[in-house]
Amino acid sequence: MRNFLWLVFLCSFAFELSAQSFEIGSLQDVYKGYIGETVKVPLELTNQSEKPLTLIIRKASSVLGGTQKNYFCLDNNCLDDQIEDFVVRLEPGQTLGTVQIALDAGLANGMSSVKYLVFNRYNPSEVMELDLNFAIDERTGKDDVFTNPYISLHDVYPNPIVDHAYINYDMTSDDVDAKIVIHNILGNPIDEYNLPSSENKVKIRAETMNAGIYFYTLYLDNEGVITRKIIVKK
Repeated sequence: MRNFLWLVFLCSFAFELSAQSFEIGSLQDVYKGYIGETVKVPLELTNQSEKPLTLIIRKASSVLGGTQKNYFCLDNNCLDDQIEDFVVRLEPGQTLGTVQIALDAGLANGMSSVKYLVFNRYNPSEVMELDLNFAIDERTGKDDVFTNPYISLHDVYPNPIVDHAYINYDMTSDDVDAKIVIHNILGNPIDEYNLPSSENKVKIRAETMNAGIYFYTLYLDNEGVITRKIIVKK
């Protein structure tokens, strides 16, 4: 009987030593986004122990497109993509949900993946792997991006643009002057399109634009009311 109790004690002690001191909330199999967007994956980290815990989140490997970047964010404040370790301190029983892993989707569609290791700083044998998969698509729909009593504006399509794209709109009044202005990434205007009430579609020409990120702004009576990103591919 004594030997049996001793065996139970040893088994219990071994279980306590091997028990994980932290856990990570459930993650999706695939995170979806569109070209030109930033896709963010929130991490929910919980200290299951009765002592303060320091975790290191380390980038282990990645398969990314040439225009994609991957980095850490905390409360939407994002770090340089060259930083590969992120340190988190958790009090006993604390759950932290403000850490995010972000992917700048870049200019190409397809699948991307990143692997991270999360481990106890003072006991590296306590480690968990995070395999994050991203599916990036081209946005082809004509979603409403702005509506007021004078105009309803749909988003540019297709986006990214190769040679040209279109913006659909509906003008309900002749009392407002509406136009679309294209800006480069520095904010300099490079093209302008009037939106007459007699029409409902404008063609955006991209033949002379270099590949990269641009913006279009809707102006009503010379006042900018909404700005959206566009991508030009060559």
